[in-house]
Amino acid sequence: MAEVEEPKFNSLADRIAALNQQKNFTSPTPQARRAPPPPPPSKTTAQTPSSTPAVPARPPTQQRNPPALPQRTNTSESESAIESLAPPTIPARNAPPPLPGRRDSAQPSPALPPRRPSNQHLRRRGSNASEVSQISQISTFSNLSLNPVSSRTSTTSVETQPTRRALAPAFDQAKLPPLPPSRRDREAQAAKEAAAATEREATEVLKAPLVSSRSAPIVPQIESGSRPGLPPRLPSRPTKSPSLAQVDEAPSTVPRRLPPPPSAFVRPNTTFGSLQKPPPILSNRPAGNRSPPPVPASSRPTFAQIDAAGTRAAANQAASCLVCRDFSGPDSVAAQYPNHSLPRHDPVGYLANVLCGPFSSATDKARAIFTWCHHNIAYNVEEFFGKCIKGRSVEDTIFFGKAVCQGYAEVYQAIAQRAGLQCVVVGGHGKGYGFTPLKNGQPPPPRDPSGHAWNAVCIDNGEWKLLDACWGAGSVGDQKYHKHFTPEMFCLSNERFGLKHFPKDERYFFRADGRIPTWEEYIVGPEPGERANWYGGGADEGISEFTFSPAQKHLPVYGGDDVVRFQFSKVCEHWDPERHGKGKSYLLLMKIHGRDGRKEDLVPLDSDGFWWWTDVPARDLGAPGQKVFLYALTVLNNRDARGLTKEEYYRAKSGGGYSMAWAIYAEWELV
Repeated sequence: MAEVEEPKFNSLADRIAALNQQKNFTSPTPQARRAPPPPPPSKTTAQTPSSTPAVPARPPTQQRNPPALPQRTNTSESESAIESLAPPTIPARNAPPPLPGRRDSAQPSPALPPRRPSNQHLRRRGSNASEVSQISQISTFSNLSLNPVSSRTSTTSVETQPTRRALAPAFDQAKLPPLPPSRRDREAQAAKEAAAATEREATEVLKAPLVSSRSAPIVPQIESGSRPGLPPRLPSRPTKSPSLAQVDEAPSTVPRRLPPPPSAFVRPNTTFGSLQKPPPILSNRPAGNRSPPPVPASSRPTFAQIDAAGTRAAANQAASCLVCRDFSGPDSVAAQYPNHSLPRHDPVGYLANVLCGPFSSATDKARAIFTWCHHNIAYNVEEFFGKCIKGRSVEDTIFFGKAVCQGYAEVYQAIAQRAGLQCVVVGGHGKGYGFTPLKNGQPPPPRDPSGHAWNAVCIDNGEWKLLDACWGAGSVGDQKYHKHFTPEMFCLSNERFGLKHFPKDERYFFRADGRIPTWEEYIVGPEPGERANWYGGGADEGISEFTFSPAQKHLPVYGGDDVVRFQFSKVCEHWDPERHGKGKSYLLLMKIHGRDGRKEDLVPLDSDGFWWWTDVPARDLGAPGQKVFLYALTVLNNRDARGLTKEEYYRAKSGGGYSMAWAIYAEWELV
């Protein structure tokens, strides 16, 4: 059937009328023209009850004939027949304006977004030629736009075969991760490492741990004239505590003391002697008279003046010792300026002025900064254990109030330098949290001086002093920060400070003897083997952790008739418990377990004012696996036990009911 030329209408109403006319169409007459469409029904026709009058046909005019419609290429004969049989469309109110006609254009369609590969085939109504051409066009577009070819040959092959569909590769495909090593590769790698280790052991020279006392760090000793001698060797302790009658009849051995001066004390002539040789006296007296002239009475010093001079000399000697020096002034100033009260503009300069301005001594200035860090900066345990330490400026650390060791050292250096002090930050290794002492026979680890930071500051007389503001502010335990002031981190000598600090730069040891210890000496320590556990309470009472013995942690029990001496000393010869400490000294006790661990006992220590000591047979310490402790008796019968003597302790113990409380200073294990 030939396609009928479809007329072109000027409005949607004309088109609807034409469709209604074609409803009863039987066969088109080629010679006769189509009758004009009937006019749309009017509103008045519905009001006539009888019948609708016939509307005369519109006279055909040349001007109102619609132009012919263009031939549709995408419509087949079957579709035309179906459309001709379709019911007429009911006109809608307020119909939109007619759509513009389709224009044939040779311009290519705009670029489509890339499509994913799919197994579905594109199908359209109409002829097969249109479907093939559409697939060919899509395939060509996909290959040329998403995967540009590198040669003209590949492009031509796609163009000449339009019916073949070429899928585009995956867009921006990620690279696959490398495969894990196979079992054969792992075995080969393990064998290679084992061979290398065997060869290294064959050529490596094993180094035994340093056990000689010569290799230990040399700690400067106090002159024999200023420090009391070692206590005498005491006999073995009786196995049972003496009763009250024994104490009254045969009191315990009295500690060795210096004898009192005689009643008619004659001062030596050297007291008035001068260190410099006096100039010669010119006189007109005859050469035969060699007697000196009389000394004027007005120039003779009184005994009160001599005693005052001796007191000043003792005070000057104590002032040179940082342990006994009075730092109450710098410590009180440091507590007056909390970090929340500081000005936001230049807090470092403000602290340098208020902390160090009142003092002329460089040592007092350094101490004031050290104490201020204790009051205003806490250890940042959240970032340390969370392994998320953030770098902050000095000003941010001051106002934040938390830092790790590096932050402490940087804040101290900034304030000290603004105050005119020479100060540096020292990095290295510290025997602090996480450090495990070496066990007997265990070799030292490889050299790794890192993980900690402290300061070196120049104090009075141009002396470089090592200090640790972080450890002086508190300590870390059980993943919590425990704030407590530790002044020995400022007062320790550089030699003893170096027992727990090893700098990365060897210039920062600052030892008085100029010696540079090795890494192995630092790790092993002054004594080979693991050291006994030392708790910080003893330092607050003036007891030194560097002089207590035995230093080894493990004590043999079955040593025959051997006697173990437990011995301790004060931190320095100038230490006075009432002037530098919290009051009179506590009575020290050794807790033992008796022979084979069958009877516990507390053995008091003797003291001469500088040393504390007691001798205990090894068999009376206890059984292997038990522990012995050094106690300080703090409370006896609900009263403060400061100044309690050994005799008073035995008297209270033998009197019947009593109550005690103590603090632990040291701990040993029995083997």
